[in-house]
Amino acid sequence: MTVSGRQVALAVQAMLVAATNRSCGYGTAPAGSAQPTGNAIPYSVLYELGQSSWQGAPFGDADADARVLLQVTSVGSTAEQASLQADKVRSAFLGRVAGSGLFQHAIAPVGYAVIGRELEKEDGTSVVGAVYYYVQRFVLTVSSSVG
Repeated sequence: MTVSGRQVALAVQAMLVAATNRSCGYGTAPAGSAQPTGNAIPYSVLYELGQSSWQGAPFGDADADARVLLQVTSVGSTAEQASLQADKVRSAFLGRVAGSGLFQHAIAPVGYAVIGRELEKEDGTSVVGAVYYYVQRFVLTVSSSVG
């Protein structure tokens, strides 16, 4: 079965907003009316970078339908602010509940289950003008076997 990258990205966007308590745009800076903080810095921007799909037993997991690659760019007015936002994003994706092994923040795309998460790469901080960016890439392993 194919996986809707949009559904996965929307679920990630909702998780990031809830976990970081900062706005997250989808492919662009958040709108001024975005919840909870509009386009006030710091914020994050989520980008879909594609996916690898497979029918059968890919990636060592018989339930996996796709590996979805996402980029999150944390934006700040200082390097420290961008780095702190990136720390919140990393924790949102990878933080676990002590003693249980469960993730602290659910990613629940409609019609799918996220069965694996990993940080693929961090490009770190860069600056353009007076705006600082911290880039991270995450891979989600997604299954259409919900339930």
